[in-house]
Amino acid sequence: MAMRFDDGDDLGEVHEINVTPFIDVMLVLLIIFMVAAPLATVDVPVDLPASTAVVQPRPDKPVFLTVQADLSLRLNEAPVTREALPAALDQAMGGDHEQRVFLRADQAVPYGELMAVMNALRGAGWLKVALVGLDAGQRR
Repeated sequence: MAMRFDDGDDLGEVHEINVTPFIDVMLVLLIIFMVAAPLATVDVPVDLPASTAVVQPRPDKPVFLTVQADLSLRLNEAPVTREALPAALDQAMGGDHEQRVFLRADQAVPYGELMAVMNALRGAGWLKVALVGLDAGQRR
């Protein structure tokens, strides 16, 4: 009494790739990107003051110009007026206009006032201005 359990199906290897799941995944990703792309752009109208800036390496002895919350200026630690700023910068930097001025400003300073100081620097011939800010990890 011998029994045979073979029903005749050949279960050999299939050498074809079923691409239907891959196409489904690609279509879902395409739809996600088509919906998310317009949401990633920000279109907020802002009246920005004009400015030009060039990125330069930091010198060994930087000169800091600070705009305080009351809009007063300090060159390193000494107070200075906007009218006396070009002469004070010439004295502090030895007249070398190739050095960079590091500009710091309080958060309460309006953006237009900061740009007015930058434009005063440019008008005095100081074209290399770097903005100084806190690292995100240094905030209190």
